[in-house]
Amino acid sequence: MNQQSLFDDRALTNPLPSRLRPETLEEFVGQKHLLSEGKVLRRLIEQDQATSMIFWGPPGVGKTTLARIIAGRTKSRFVNFSAVTSGIKEIKQVMNEAEGSRLMGERTILFVDEIHRFNKAQQDAFLPFVEKGSITLIGATTENPSFEVNAALLSRCKVFVLQPLAVEDLKQLIEIALKSPKGFGSQQVEIGEDMLFALASFANGDARVALNTLEMVVLNSDTGGECVVVTKEIVEQCISQKSLLYDKNGEEHYNIISALHKSMRNSDVDAAIYWLARMLEAGENPLYVARRLIRFASEDVGMADSRALEIAVAAYQASHYIGMPECNVNLAHAVTYLALAPKSNKLDAAYNAAKTDALTMLSEPVPLVIRNAPTRLMKELNYGKGYQYAHDTNDKLTNMQCLPDSLLGRKYYQPTTQGNEAKVKARMEQIEEWKRQHSEPGAKD
Repeated sequence: MNQQSLFDDRALTNPLPSRLRPETLEEFVGQKHLLSEGKVLRRLIEQDQATSMIFWGPPGVGKTTLARIIAGRTKSRFVNFSAVTSGIKEIKQVMNEAEGSRLMGERTILFVDEIHRFNKAQQDAFLPFVEKGSITLIGATTENPSFEVNAALLSRCKVFVLQPLAVEDLKQLIEIALKSPKGFGSQQVEIGEDMLFALASFANGDARVALNTLEMVVLNSDTGGECVVVTKEIVEQCISQKSLLYDKNGEEHYNIISALHKSMRNSDVDAAIYWLARMLEAGENPLYVARRLIRFASEDVGMADSRALEIAVAAYQASHYIGMPECNVNLAHAVTYLALAPKSNKLDAAYNAAKTDALTMLSEPVPLVIRNAPTRLMKELNYGKGYQYAHDTNDKLTNMQCLPDSLLGRKYYQPTTQGNEAKVKARMEQIEEWKRQHSEPGAKD
């Protein structure tokens, strides 16, 4: 193994994340859902059987590192390609070289960083070479590949979703950096457990942020003799925020998200905005908060104001597009709307009631009248016989039976009179009255 010279400028000037980049799976921290013993991705890497794949995940979770680990283990020709600096000309050159290698019996693995930056024409240039096996494509992207990668290319790739690193993973990474000769292992760094946790929490799932912040903290700390003493004040200055009482994976996490949820349910705008700020300023992932708001919109507002779901989804999209700190006002917008909206939990109650019946009556047959009959045999078995097409009626209603016999008359959704749900209630009562008046099967208005 090559050793770094004390006079090698790169050993002194390379950023800490670069110096500590793992070279083996054993050194890799996080992504246990993909890399634990027996997992598909780990087996593909260990057995040098990489197929075309895309690593999708936020920055700093190990996409490029995994590609480099594959490069270190494979017997194939490995080409590193950047979507930022390369165009069609460079793509064609690499593809032609790969085709030549294939004819000589050598595989080529092509790693494309930030593949979402390629336009459609550039991505199309890869397709024929992926199809005939000239290259095994490995792409890395921070964007949803369903939207950013051509469907034809995406269909030939296995997508592996990399998650933000857990606080425990980041804390482990920081501890490795403090002990490793490639990090601060040659120095005696004194740093408290609470400060390690603060650094890991601040990084918000990003290993690069965690290590860069650690480096800043150590380099700006006082040296007492041979020991570097990291103080809470230095940590707070470097992360530009106070350490709030908030553990993103512990009890306080659930206490505060519960406080936000219940404050909105109680229509207490000020309390809801306060608990939102407590989470965001302590480093909570804004997308986690946004997901909880989407759930709240249907669980606690529901049909009383269906726009609540639109607002919550829009807040998620805004948070995804611009991130923190700018998205804090988007989330505050949604929280305020949800807190002030009329409330109804009847959708949640309806689903839970239907779920109970569904789980206890899994074998209930679908009524013949609403079954499809695509084949002659099905028609002979009376599939779809007597089906009434609602659009053919004047009122766009029929009295056709859609529930199984054993559940006839069951009412799951019981609307309130809150907000727009009052209109929903009136409409449901109108439908029930129509059905009472048209009790004969097949009757039309």
